[in-house]
Amino acid sequence: MAPPGADRPRAVVLVSGGMDSATTLARAVEAGFEAHALTVRYGQRHAVEVERARELATGLGAISHKIVDIDLRTFGGSALTDDRVPVPGAREPRARSSAPSTYVPARNTLFLTLALAWAETLGARDLFVGANAVDYSGYPDCRPEFLEAFERLANLGTRAGVEGRSFRVQAPLMRWTKGEIVREASRLGVDLARTVSCYAPSDAGSPCRACEACALRATGFREAGLPDPALD
Repeated sequence: MAPPGADRPRAVVLVSGGMDSATTLARAVEAGFEAHALTVRYGQRHAVEVERARELATGLGAISHKIVDIDLRTFGGSALTDDRVPVPGAREPRARSSAPSTYVPARNTLFLTLALAWAETLGARDLFVGANAVDYSGYPDCRPEFLEAFERLANLGTRAGVEGRSFRVQAPLMRWTKGEIVREASRLGVDLARTVSCYAPSDAGSPCRACEACALRATGFREAGLPDPALD
């Protein structure tokens, strides 16, 4: 990591308060980027993740942290933004080719667009996102093809892009297993006790232990051979 005060390349890192995005931020900082964290408060039911994102951004060395408000409850269509749609349990049947009810329409497209706007203002060329396709939950906007397409859009639709200052969308955890992510987070000193993976946590951030996100997280810690400090 570059020493404080050194001339470092800037990056905007999307930080949700979850394990994957926190690990992504830690990797960006370790790689020498001047990391600017961006969190979106989009009307999600589990708003505790925004406060955790604030803690993690500070603790992991982000130079700045912005929280942007966009109320996607206006549209609904997701168990994460509409109280009338129940959060499914991990064992509820679902066709693997279909997106789950926890999919938020166009969420990552919106998040990356906001990150792109800030990056162009900052003179940053790198956008980091904690997308992961190995433990794939059916989200179309977590696939490599989507991120590659967004990168092309970024370079076609911005002044910086058409002037030759191209953007890169980086998803360093894209092909990692959850176990590999847990081990990397531990190596990087991410405070995993403060990360929130659950789709329906309590107001204090305690996991429900029943949803698909909790099941994936439990698998990761089991694979890594480590206890989950969030369960203590």
